[in-house]
Order: sequence, then C-alpha cells, then structure tokens
Amino acid sequence: MCGRYTVTPPAAALEARFEATFAGPSAPTYNAAPSQQLPVILNTDPGRIQLMQWGLLPGWVKDVKKAPRPINARAETLSEKPSFRTLLQRRRALVLADSFYEWQVTDHGKVPHRILLTSQEPFAFAGLWDEWLDRQTGEVLPTFTIITTAPNSLMEPIHNRMPVLLPDRSAELAWLDDGAGVAAHQELLRPYAPEAMREYVVSTLVNSPAHNEPAVLEPAA
Repeated sequence: MCGRYTVTPPAAALEARFEATFAGPSAPTYNAAPSQQLPVILNTDPGRIQLMQWGLLPGWVKDVKKAPRPINARAETLSEKPSFRTLLQRRRALVLADSFYEWQVTDHGKVPHRILLTSQEPFAFAGLWDEWLDRQTGEVLPTFTIITTAPNSLMEPIHNRMPVLLPDRSAELAWLDDGAGVAAHQELLRPYAPEAMREYVVSTLVNSPAHNEPAVLEPAA
C-alpha cells in the first residue's frame, strides 16, 4: 500500500527533471494524503504537470457518494478489474514524488518509515487516472491512483506491498507512450532496485495529514 508521500523539490526542479511545465502554482508537500490535489503528468499531455485529486473516481460511476475511491491499484490484477483495465490501456500517469511513507506493524504499535532514493532525487510512481463528469453542474473531476507491487528486500520487513517507482526516464516515457501496448506497460510494473533506496524511521507527526511541514521528514529521536 502507499497512503502517504512527499513532493518537496521546487517547481523548477520538477519541471527540469520531468521535462514538463506546471499548469499553475505549486508548493512543496511534506505529507501528501488521499483527497488532496497533487502533481501528475498524463499520457495525453506529457508536457504539462497538473494537479489532480488522489483517489480514483472512474468516469462510469453514477452514485458518487457510494463509490469507493481507491488510492492504490495492484499491478498483478490491473487487467482483470473493470475499474482499471481500460485505464491501463488509455489513461496512465506519472505521479511525481521524492519519497513515501509506510507504517511497520510492531509489538509496540505502528512505526512510520520514510523511504527515498539514495540519490535523494525526485522520481515518478506509475499511476492511472480518469475524469468524472457531474452531469448536473458540468464540472469535471480528474482523479488518480498509484499502482503497487510486491515489496523489494528493503521494503519487505516494513510492509507486504510497495508503490511502483519507475526506474529511469526511459521507463517514464515508455509508461506514457500510447503506442507501447499493454504487455510493455505491465512489464514496467516491478519492484524498484533495493540497493538504490534507503529508509529511516520518522516521528508520529506524519500520522496526521495536518502536519504538512518539514518537521515530518526528520528522523525519529
């Protein structure tokens, strides 16, 4: 599972890294949580970074109040679930980040860890997106979900799932490429190399999305 992450680099650094331009204002996020508006790049508009709501609301949903809004989608079953099958073919996204949090279950309670690249550089999760149209107001709500896979050896002691981090720029471009085909896209959905990642325990400040501040990044005392 991936339920929290960070996007802390300045907008200019993200634009340079992902060869895209922000569609509007952007600010660092130290504790990104579901339902928030967060930066993504869509396969239909690869030159633009736009804010979308985390928690997928498929376009075919009729009853919004009862509809689940999955924040994660399992890589192994994307082609089996109607909610995700068409999106894998037509609506893929890069979800921009520079670390994520995961909670390890221990005898002393849940312990939050921050996981990032050893280089500390930003990266992209593989994501899916959709748009839901409110037929009464005409308002369009764009949303996304993050794809997860089996844990690598770094993540395995912490949690039984991890988000899919695309390994390099060529993989990011391949994920966005409509001509690549479903099989090629699914081939990208693998655990990230553990030797290129590191993790450390952070304080329970991160437990509340209200704490969106640099202090949540600090190692636990």
